[in-house]
Amino acid sequence: MTETARRAGTRGSTGTQGTTGTHGSTGTHERPGRTVEPVGPVAPGVRRAWPTSFADRLTAPLPGLRAMARLAREGAMRPGPEGLRDVPRLPYSPAPLPPAEPGTVAVTWAGHASWVVRIGGLTVLTDPVWSRRILGTPARLTPVGVAWAELPRIDAVVISHNHYDHLDAPTLRRLPRDTPLFVPAGLGRWFARRRFTEVTELDWWEAAELGGVRFDFVPAHHWSKRTLFDACRSLWGGWVLSDGGGRSVYFAGDTGYGHWFGEIGRRHPGLDLALLPIGAYAPRWWLSTVHTDPEEAVRAYEDLGARAMAPMHWAAFVLSAEPVLEPLERVRAEWERAGHARDRLWDLPVGGSRVLGA
Repeated sequence: MTETARRAGTRGSTGTQGTTGTHGSTGTHERPGRTVEPVGPVAPGVRRAWPTSFADRLTAPLPGLRAMARLAREGAMRPGPEGLRDVPRLPYSPAPLPPAEPGTVAVTWAGHASWVVRIGGLTVLTDPVWSRRILGTPARLTPVGVAWAELPRIDAVVISHNHYDHLDAPTLRRLPRDTPLFVPAGLGRWFARRRFTEVTELDWWEAAELGGVRFDFVPAHHWSKRTLFDACRSLWGGWVLSDGGGRSVYFAGDTGYGHWFGEIGRRHPGLDLALLPIGAYAPRWWLSTVHTDPEEAVRAYEDLGARAMAPMHWAAFVLSAEPVLEPLERVRAEWERAGHARDRLWDLPVGGSRVLGA
């Protein structure tokens, strides 16, 4: 039998509560002994009722017609020739995945917001995008850092939100349909239409467990939209992955800077590693509420109280106007200015890995 996915309960949720259900399993392979377990009081076995809009979770208004007209007038959403000249210098160094020994956490940056996280005996993908291009952008600046054929069996996938550079249908089609998926509230229907059978939708501050690893869904300063008519119909956020030995990784997904980082740090003290976005921030008047710049990413790391920080969300796709190498240069400069230990900044190349010891 394939596993039966059971949904998570609330943990101090600020959103609409309800219950969830499972779809009939049509998985393509077996996953013995690993069942998604609820954390909290919500009973499994009943479909949850979500609000039709999560716009009340926005921490800043979405841009209106005047802002979009200004953006079109300025034409400042892509770097010019000077900003693109360093494309050959973008760090790209694919290597075999390191061994993930018991009691360790291994992370490998596949590019953009896609990570291979091996924790508690599980292999977890974050926002997997293995496509060469996504809707509305040029082709990738750097290849994916890990060939799909070189991945171990994927035990779970976490999705932060539904923007195309984070929710990539061609990549997800490569997965067996019974792969456990942890997704924001309201996004389960998208996966059900694609015949995925083990989908756990969570609200902010809710959690579920799989194979001894806990998946906590936490807030972000962002939004969701995939078509002209579905703005904020599903939620957005980040994930905290924790094993049974006290090791934890925070994956921020896509986010601007704001108060949620301090709250996440208070609710999840002792984070070992924060995977934080540092790119897609210019022009600032347009993107400041939804994407951290490098200096804000360092501030977010400080607010979280994490042990180490690994930058992401740069060097793969041209999504904004800053020079392509600037995010790395600025985050290194801010890290030094703030006086943080250099070995706590895991500024990996695409395809690079680090292992957090026991």
